[in-house]
Amino acid sequence: MNLHHRSCVRLVNAVFYARHGVHEEERRLGGRYEVDAELGFDSTAAAETDDLSQTIDYQHVYTIICEVMTAGEPSALIETLARRAAMKLMEELTLLEEVTVRVRKHALPLGGLCDYAEAEHRIEKR
Repeated sequence: MNLHHRSCVRLVNAVFYARHGVHEEERRLGGRYEVDAELGFDSTAAAETDDLSQTIDYQHVYTIICEVMTAGEPSALIETLARRAAMKLMEELTLLEEVTVRVRKHALPLGGLCDYAEAEHRIEKR
């Protein structure tokens, strides 16, 4: 029987304080950003051996996202941040077959009530 195994690891609601935004005041004051990352790959070897080196280490995932959010170039758009994080994860994690990153921003200057804005970026190896 020919089976294709597919697994997913998620980091949900990683929170960062960062200085991004369209307006100068947003960049000066900074704000709270939340990030989700969904990482698709085949974890069969890891599950069979219980070996961390055979899977995606979510501490490494968190570190990569943290670098993008807090140490990288300031961005006007959350779309840019989601894309940067997805690209960096795909570049650094060789087991990764697909990745989806969502970046949320609260306290939006909209002149009305809104919980948050969210941007999503997805990349798949073909």
